[in-house]
Amino acid sequence: MSFLRNPRYLIIIGLTALILVIAVYAVLVDTSGSVASPVPSTFTVNGRTYAFTYTATDNAQRAAGLMNRRVTNTTTMLFAFPSMGVYQFWMYDTNTSLDMIWINATGNTGRVVFVYAGAPPCNSQISCPTYGPSLPANYVIEARAGFAEANGMAVGTQIQFG
Repeated sequence: MSFLRNPRYLIIIGLTALILVIAVYAVLVDTSGSVASPVPSTFTVNGRTYAFTYTATDNAQRAAGLMNRRVTNTTTMLFAFPSMGVYQFWMYDTNTSLDMIWINATGNTGRVVFVYAGAPPCNSQISCPTYGPSLPANYVIEARAGFAEANGMAVGTQIQFG
C-alpha cells in the first residue's frame, strides 16, 4: 500500500470521492424547485370558480412569471412552490398593476395569508421593490389589480383548488 503515501494518488482519491458525493447529491436532491403533479387548474373563492391562465411549477417559470405577457381582466397565474416558504415577488416588465395573493394550502383547500393589492409595474431591474408575506405560503395567485377586492379575497379567505 505504498501508493497511499504518494500525494498524487491521495489527490486523485480525494477528487474521485468528491465527484461521487456531488453525483449522489444531484440524484437525491431536486434543485429545479419543481412541484409534484397534479397542479391545480382552477380555484374557487366565495362561490366563483376561475381557471388559471398560466401556471409556474419550476424555478424558471416562476422567475418569468407574467413578465412581458399581456395581462387582461381574466388573466390569472398560479405560482406553485414545492414547500411552504416566505416567497418574494417583484413587478419587473409587467404591463399592468397586479394583485398578489399568498395562500397556505394543504390538499385542495387553502387560506389566504397575505394580499398585496395593486403592485405597480416596474421597468428597472435595479430599483424594483419586492413584495412578500410574513407568513409561509406554498401558492401565490397573480391577477390584474382589483381582482382580490372584487372577489372578497383577504387574509383568512378560504380557497378551493381543482
